[in-house]
Amino acid sequence: MTLVGLLGEGIAESLTPPMHRREAEQLGLDYEYRVIDIAETGETLDELPRIMRRIREEGYDAINVTHPFKQLIIEHLGGLSPSAERLGAVNLVVFDGDDSIGHNTDWSGFRTAVDHGIGGLQRRSLVQVGAGGAGAATAYALLTLGVEQLCIADIQESRARALVERFRTAFPDSRLETAAMGGLDAVLAATDGVVHATPTGMELSPGLPFDLTALAPSAWVAEVVYLPLETELLREARRRGHRALDGGMMAVGQAADSLHVITGLEPDRDRMRRHFLELIAREERVDA
Repeated sequence: MTLVGLLGEGIAESLTPPMHRREAEQLGLDYEYRVIDIAETGETLDELPRIMRRIREEGYDAINVTHPFKQLIIEHLGGLSPSAERLGAVNLVVFDGDDSIGHNTDWSGFRTAVDHGIGGLQRRSLVQVGAGGAGAATAYALLTLGVEQLCIADIQESRARALVERFRTAFPDSRLETAAMGGLDAVLAATDGVVHATPTGMELSPGLPFDLTALAPSAWVAEVVYLPLETELLREARRRGHRALDGGMMAVGQAADSLHVITGLEPDRDRMRRHFLELIAREERVDA
């Protein structure tokens, strides 16, 4: 049996566990996926060393990692994949004997989402709003796709500058710069597409993260929020005629890539997307 878990806080509603379970079943695997939620266990961030010891003792083969552990867990690992090292964040740990290797499939999940969801649309010059953990993954994905110019804005301007400096050396052929949130209209008017990577639009943080009126009609919009699947941003973008990519594409992509790293098998991404949409529809019926 392959034993996998999800480590985080307040993750009872995460769709990652059911996505893993269903696809693993479809692949014919003996696969158990558990949730390790410190909001339920009453543990604290300081207890991460003890949590990791327990995970090892219980025989986990791998764990997915989410907020607030993506960076904290690094010092407790034996090594990092090249992408996890560059990002400074881990969302998957694979155990192999006494060794533990941190991976990051958030960026590859988003890269696949852009490839499939945006297709041949222009993506030479892009704007990204948000420079936190999700923003680091999406920016890295965009740069690996060969984006020539990427402008990053964040309400914390120092965070945007730090992210630009992190990637400038790794991607010398791309032009990276920052923009103030108050001056977004000018850069949005000249962009091929915009990526939103902040919590705005989630059920507890409704609203629009920025004004879409400056965008050229041909520009596309990509979202990382997937609960709700259609955020206010996506609704407004589609109303204005922009091609829009929902956050569920990234959620499915990171889950599929994690499954591949853990098992060595290739998940059926279209099947996982259909299951994801079933789960979203179920959530919406419960909320209604």
